[in-house]
Amino acid sequence: MTDLPSGLALLTSMITPAVLISACGTLVFSTSTRLARVVDRVRELSHSMEALFRGEVADFPEERRAEIERQLGIYVRRSRLIQRSLTAFYVSLGLYVAATIAIGLVAFAPGLAFLPAALGMAGTAYTFFGCVLLIREMRLAQRSVDSEMAFTLRLGALYQERHGIRKDQAGPEEPNPWERLRRLFQREVDDSGKGGDA
Repeated sequence: MTDLPSGLALLTSMITPAVLISACGTLVFSTSTRLARVVDRVRELSHSMEALFRGEVADFPEERRAEIERQLGIYVRRSRLIQRSLTAFYVSLGLYVAATIAIGLVAFAPGLAFLPAALGMAGTAYTFFGCVLLIREMRLAQRSVDSEMAFTLRLGALYQERHGIRKDQAGPEEPNPWERLRRLFQREVDDSGKGGDA
């Protein structure tokens, strides 16, 4: 019975990294979801590019092709960042599990007392690195959304020009919808820029 408290203490110590393992697993799951969305979006852009090459889209094909190429470039960078962050999270997950095993080994080899802390710190460093990569990827995602919104506004302006619709045609009390959307988008960009400068 004298060994029972030490055994319980050992099990309690081995359970301690479980919180970090759970957090890292959540990060892996959410990051994998982001990667899947990027893959789906790239496939949609590929289909749109094929439709342009087949001549199925007659309205402003050059502008659409340039925007698709710009979006594909952003998504390539995003996918690489997500892949690197996933790798970092998987490495940190393995280090946390290794730290759990090392805690158990310390009971039989006291000379390895430094090992659990070293493995835990290394896992934390990899988790932090993966989070930094995700922050960079999130900034690229915002840039992609801004680019798509700006392109939508450009398309609206091109359609207005084709059909001879003036920006002030609806009158001062009922502005043109595309002009109202452009002003709203510009205001959001200005506000986000001010927030970033702050």
